[in-house]
Amino acid sequence: VQLQASGGGLVQAGGSLTLSCAASGRTFSAYTLGWFRQAPGKEREFVAGLNWSGGTTSYADSVKGRFTVSRDNAKNTVYLQMNSLKPEDTAVYYCAADISPFGITHAYEYEYWGQGTLVTVSS
Repeated sequence: VQLQASGGGLVQAGGSLTLSCAASGRTFSAYTLGWFRQAPGKEREFVAGLNWSGGTTSYADSVKGRFTVSRDNAKNTVYLQMNSLKPEDTAVYYCAADISPFGITHAYEYEYWGQGTLVTVSS
């Protein structure tokens, strides 16, 4: 699976952005998907994940109620809708995929990664 993230940019605090991650491969629908982020000087952290159907999702506490993850298997695309953005959300955001069952939240558990897209939230 090859992944390509897009949609990052500069936004003011309180604003919204939607990230997209397009995947290649005919078995996209079989993969658990996740979004991670990495701020300067910090480790990569889990943001959100969803299972093969998109029916089960999980979120980091820091983004619950503000971010929504979804997928469209017909388009081989996963999305991250980000609302009420805060300066502390500033980071490079990565999409990831793995054949493991839903529930994986550590970066080392994901085999496939997109190249990352930068989100900058100004105060």
